[in-house]
Amino acid sequence: MRHLASQGCEASFGELYDRYSDRMHRHFYRLLGQDTHRADDFTQELFMKLVEKTALFDPERRFSTWLYTVAGNMVKNEYRRMSRQVAPPVDDIFRENFSEDFDSQIFDQQLNQALGELDETQRQCFVLRYQEELSVREIAEILDCPEGTVKSRMFYTLKKLGNKLRAFAGTIAV
Repeated sequence: MRHLASQGCEASFGELYDRYSDRMHRHFYRLLGQDTHRADDFTQELFMKLVEKTALFDPERRFSTWLYTVAGNMVKNEYRRMSRQVAPPVDDIFRENFSEDFDSQIFDQQLNQALGELDETQRQCFVLRYQEELSVREIAEILDCPEGTVKSRMFYTLKKLGNKLRAFAGTIAV
């Protein structure tokens, strides 16, 4: 099927779209500030790129790895574009004392804010590992780096997030 899609077969491409569009929309949503409209735009742009660049797909690789690689490059370009803009000041709400009626929505907001403060490679590693549930090997392929580098990035990413989300320690049931 992947081979047919790389040759332009519409039915195969439609099947790939059906299989991966929701997953890629969630991926963009998580990496681009939980903005549904931006995630919509990026998902559509991703599949347009796939149509335009089918010849670049290597059938020896997993399609999902290639797809996440293209998506990751799109997000990197967006981060670069955004870094040239002036960022609004970030409120320091990590130091608040949270009452016993803890609301998981507050944690999710703080996690997303903390993720937004990470550099793009750390954020991408975290999202691919813990939200997309990809293996370290798959992440290494997507990011084109050794598995040890992915593990190191994850270690430092989790350490940074742990420090930023310290106020939530002991309040979340796993």
